[in-house]
Amino acid sequence: MMIYGLNTCATTQKARKALEEAGVNVEFRDVRADPLSESELAELIAQFGDRLVDRTSNDWRGLSAWLKHSEAEDQLAAKPKLMARPVIRNGDAFHLGWDEMVLKALLTGE
Repeated sequence: MMIYGLNTCATTQKARKALEEAGVNVEFRDVRADPLSESELAELIAQFGDRLVDRTSNDWRGLSAWLKHSEAEDQLAAKPKLMARPVIRNGDAFHLGWDEMVLKALLTGE
């Protein structure tokens, strides 16, 4: 299982910890330190669309007007920190965010 997020993101840390405590083998990728490739980003955009961009963040509010009105791919390529987190890949299944329902789905394979 792969978790994409930021080392400094509390929600990503909670997801990682809960899955590891449940005995799940988790790989982690900090998208700021190791940005997504164009093909990886395209795959996530295909799964989540514009929901992949966290428009509630201070970083998004600080974008230029041009970048705010550009495509999600352009926003995330310019500022990987804008990605809503965590993104969890379990085989061919993807999950965006973290809550009890995501944990249950990951542990039961739903």
